[in-house]
Amino acid sequence: MKKKATLAVALAIATASIGQRPWKVNLQQPEEGINLRLDLYEESIEVPGMEAFGPMNGYMDGNIYGVWYVVSFDIKDDSHANVTIANDLGSEDQKLTLTQTSDSTYQLKFLGYNAVKRAQGKKLVKIPAEFVMKKVSR
Repeated sequence: MKKKATLAVALAIATASIGQRPWKVNLQQPEEGINLRLDLYEESIEVPGMEAFGPMNGYMDGNIYGVWYVVSFDIKDDSHANVTIANDLGSEDQKLTLTQTSDSTYQLKFLGYNAVKRAQGKKLVKIPAEFVMKKVSR
């Protein structure tokens, strides 16, 4: 009887995890006004202003200078991924790491020099190098 109960629990866990895709997600950082839309499983996202290039794996926009699109990525596991984004001119790129900390939150951390900036007055200023993003539905 214990074997059947153990098997039932294992089957329930496996079934529950089949539909989960942590790297197909829409994230938002409300305080900073930053959005990150990702699908690291397939190129399915139209990047605003770059529709001529076809679907991509995602982009970052909002209260930042320009639109940054996903150039490459490496999914480490269901809770860690490294992503490289480039600005809409293709002149700068930025590596970042994402860590899923709960079902609805992800920790974003820029690696190395932070090239992502926002216009503040007449200057471009860096955005924070690390912040928590919340899952939103679109």
